[in-house]
Order: sequence, then structure tokens, then C-alpha cells
Amino acid sequence: MSPEPPLISRGASAPQDADRSTVPPDGRPLAEQPKWRRDFPIDWPQDEYVSRRDLVKFICLTSVAFVVGQFWIVGKSLFGRREAALPALAIADVDELPIGGAKTFRYPEGSTPRLLVRTGAATFVAYDQQCTHLLCPIVPAHREGMGVAASERGLELHCPCHNGWFDLETGRPLAGPPRRPLPRVSVEVRGSIVYATGVEEPAA
Repeated sequence: MSPEPPLISRGASAPQDADRSTVPPDGRPLAEQPKWRRDFPIDWPQDEYVSRRDLVKFICLTSVAFVVGQFWIVGKSLFGRREAALPALAIADVDELPIGGAKTFRYPEGSTPRLLVRTGAATFVAYDQQCTHLLCPIVPAHREGMGVAASERGLELHCPCHNGWFDLETGRPLAGPPRRPLPRVSVEVRGSIVYATGVEEPAA
């Protein structure tokens, strides 16, 4: 009875990976073995080789995904603030509101409530009335604190639910939980009428 061939053959003078590999049952080299056997080797050197190969694949795929993500962000930044094409809509008479006064409206029809605020003799601003934190309605108000009396601070937009504050001129968050600016409604004064002319969605 002849002795069985050893499962592992080790080179005495050249410790190459192939010399330390298990001999497949059919005796063919690893390159000629089925793919499942090459993908799931039983020898540590080959297993480490497959791991490195998979790592390279992972790095390449991750890099491609990262580059695609960056292009998406750039495209979103360039085109995300474009105004939706909407028809102009009369929303108030100029004399209807005193300076600092406000009224709600919907634009376009069926939208969430919008808030129009008169900021000067012939200037108005308008935003979505829902706070970008948890959608509570915002109102014009004066903020106290930070060493400035409410009467000395300019008018701002206030979310009373969680004490969030927004800049009246830009809609960007100033204090409290909100982190995103308010969607802005473009307005124009034509004669004695204030028109809404578009909606600018803030970039994500």
C-alpha cells in the first residue's frame, strides 16, 4: 500500500505561495481550478491574496461612488436653487399692510401656507410659513436677549413651538433648532399690487 500524497507541500529552499499550497484533488494548478475553488481557497497565503484583491475592488468602487456623489452635490448646488416657473399671482395691496405687518397666502394654489411681510415703504419679503424644523407656523417677532432689547433688534421670523429664529431678509436660521433656511417666495410690486412670481427652494 503506497502512502497518500501530503495535503501540503512546502518548498525546502523557495518558500513561494504556490509551494505552500494544498494540492487540489485533480492535481491541476490553481489557475486551472473552478472559480468557486479559486474564490474560496483553504490556504492562508491564497486567502490573503483574495482579500487584497477584494479590498482593491472595494476601494475602486468606493472611489467611483464618491466621485459620482460629488458631481451630484455640485449639480444640486448649481441647479437646486432655480425657481419653479409659476404664473404671477396678486397676493396683496400695498396699502393693505403696515410696515412690519404680515399676511398669509397660498402660492401656487394648494401649496403650504406662505407668509408675506412688509419690510419697508415699497419692499416685501415672503417665505413658506412652515418652520424647517418641525413645520410649526412662523410669525414676525422681535427677539430678546444677548444684551439687546427686543425693541432695538430688527424684526425676525419666529417659530414659537421650539423657539427657532430666522433672518427676515434672507430666511436663513439664526437661533434654535432649525438648520435649514425657509423656502422663499419671490415677490414684485407692480403699481399698488404685490405679486408672487416664483418659489425658490433652498439647496439641500
